[in-house]
Amino acid sequence: MIETRFTRMMGIARPIVQGGLAHLAYAGLAAAVSNAGGLGQITVASFPDREALREEIRLCKSLTDKPFSLNFALGMRPLNDLLDLALEEGVRCVSFTAGNPEAMIRQIKNSGLENDVKILVLVAGVRAALKAESLGAHTVIAVGYEGGGHLGRDDIGSLVLIPRILDAVKIPVLASGGIGDARGYAAALALGAEGIEMGTRFVATQECIAHPNYKQALVAAQETHTAVIERSIGKPARVLQGEWASKVAALEAAIPPPTIDELLPLIAGARNKRAALEGQLDEGFVWAGQVAGLIHDVPTVQELLDRFTSGAEEIITGLAAKLTAGPVNRD
Repeated sequence: MIETRFTRMMGIARPIVQGGLAHLAYAGLAAAVSNAGGLGQITVASFPDREALREEIRLCKSLTDKPFSLNFALGMRPLNDLLDLALEEGVRCVSFTAGNPEAMIRQIKNSGLENDVKILVLVAGVRAALKAESLGAHTVIAVGYEGGGHLGRDDIGSLVLIPRILDAVKIPVLASGGIGDARGYAAALALGAEGIEMGTRFVATQECIAHPNYKQALVAAQETHTAVIERSIGKPARVLQGEWASKVAALEAAIPPPTIDELLPLIAGARNKRAALEGQLDEGFVWAGQVAGLIHDVPTVQELLDRFTSGAEEIITGLAAKLTAGPVNRD
């Protein structure tokens, strides 16, 4: 197994985190990832109220005795009451994405559980990473431009972003965006990351509740089959190409550009659920990173993580074997 500061901090066997997948990250997937040695996550914004979230947390605990996390996608709606509920239910790891986590981290500190709860923050730039560290985050997740879902505004690829953030902060950094097989995992570790986070790759697993049409679309896709939408409202996000994504892109390209009220009916969560859960890919959109070009099957979570671990170890061992003790003979 590959051990890092992150695995030791979290008490997990593998430094592999399942991303907060909107409408898809429930107890079943989270528990499968955690049972396989990684860190599974439940996405809080999917739940309408405290009791629904409470039931899901308790279900996850019944499915795994390993650590798992709750993901809070900020800016969609106030989630403070659900954070209180999570702490009340004994959740001891949370992640924050898509917004400023300052108020939520202050809430954790005010709860008296500051020393017990591990905090992960998704960032897309050095400034955000430094801010997260200063607020008390234990780990930052650096997501590059290749990633699926909402991205940073600067279009920086993972190969540059990860070293830049590693140079800026002292806390562990996880790599995200463009990682879909053992080669990407090994590359992230070679850059100095202490683990990885993946979203799109976990959609195409047997335990994910995504509709089979979504999973097969990922298997069939190439790396060129994604598009970035929502730039016109300052929230760029990568989706799988399709009829609905093209409709969004056409509206955003209009002059004058659309207002948020004009765009919202096309990008609302209901449209994502229509495609992701019901399989109506022409009547909505699905999130997907460029890593779709590396997805060729729909394994179990256990098979996927075993494959990542053995493959990365083989790559790292192979690289070490290529090192020479002296000058290379080029004759």
